[in-house]
Amino acid sequence: MDTRAANIRRTALVLLSIALVFFFGIMVKYLLVGK
Repeated sequence: MDTRAANIRRTALVLLSIALVFFFGIMVKYLLVGK
């Protein structure tokens, strides 16, 4: 159970990190295109 919880937490953090990087990239690209 502990290992499974750790894996789920780790996966959630990885997915969140990817989502943040992707969102940040879109925002930067949008700002650059806007200007």
